[in-house]
Amino acid sequence: MAPRSTAHTVALIEGDGIGPEIVAAALPVLEAAADRDGARLEWRRLDAGTRAYARTGRSVPPDVLEACRGVRAMLKGPAGLPGVRHADGTEAGTVAGPLRKAFTLFANVRPVRRVPGVSAIAAGGTDYVIVRENTEGAYATRGAGELTGDGVEDRIRITREGTTRVARLAFELARHRAAARAVSPAGTGGSAAARVTCCDKANVLRSFAFFRQVAGEVAEQYPDVAFDAVYADAAAAAIVDQSRRFDVLLAENLIGDILSDVAAATIGGLGFCPAANLGERHGLFEPVHGSAPDIAGTDRANPAAMLLAGAMMLEWLGLPAAADSVRRAVDRAVAAGVLGLEADGRVASTRGAGRAVLDALS
Repeated sequence: MAPRSTAHTVALIEGDGIGPEIVAAALPVLEAAADRDGARLEWRRLDAGTRAYARTGRSVPPDVLEACRGVRAMLKGPAGLPGVRHADGTEAGTVAGPLRKAFTLFANVRPVRRVPGVSAIAAGGTDYVIVRENTEGAYATRGAGELTGDGVEDRIRITREGTTRVARLAFELARHRAAARAVSPAGTGGSAAARVTCCDKANVLRSFAFFRQVAGEVAEQYPDVAFDAVYADAAAAAIVDQSRRFDVLLAENLIGDILSDVAAATIGGLGFCPAANLGERHGLFEPVHGSAPDIAGTDRANPAAMLLAGAMMLEWLGLPAAADSVRRAVDRAVAAGVLGLEADGRVASTRGAGRAVLDALS
């Protein structure tokens, strides 16, 4: 009798625009990879985004929050549409923000890995991770800026608790990556040693100096992980021409947001960039690009970031072999030219790209 597979229930939000298309291309690949690892994925489909906002006035209705509360992993496509806005001009159909707040998803984890064969300016072997604090910093007062006569004042909030927990995650990740390189060093970039680099503007703002100070205090608890710090503008330059010096970059919310997109441009664009939003118990996994309504329904959206987000989710669920198999399948599909991108970063067929990765999986 064959062994019974372990079931993992995942909250699934398809999103808006191209979301349903790239999710549909990714799910068979993720299911097949999990099955090879002796697991089964069960999808709990939920309605969140602009349709939910039009129906209920909330992009993430209470019943969706309650359903997500009962699972460890949430997988979502890009959500939000340009024309759907609150009265103050901010986006109204977004999903990640409410989920981050509801479940205290304090760390945004963005792998930056060059896929061989994709047009890029990053050096071969580029492979590092940006860990961005996800609940505080310059975004802490999002939507609540204070009008001051003829201007607006936003505040930066950085706490010891918030910085400590995201710094610990960064150091644990660096330690984990070093252990993985020791087992299989081929194809990884930079030094084999674990390193965390704090990116900030400690030379200008007291809040960022405090962020660096607390990160340094956490570093003392990890003597096996090297620690250094660099100003954010210097980090942006190094991401472009010295990317192999990095292992794990740790940054405040706004700085991490900006550096992540700079990094994406060096490896071929946002179409190859997944993200995880992690808390103590819950994880939300997503591609970081937008919903691209201009090409929705044309079967030309690149599903690679969606697939790679799914790989991060598999790892979170304790299926590292399945996660690695998805990443290798994406690499093989690119190398074979069947996931080749057109000049504008789109693919000849979303469905065809998904099938090519599924074929490459075996």
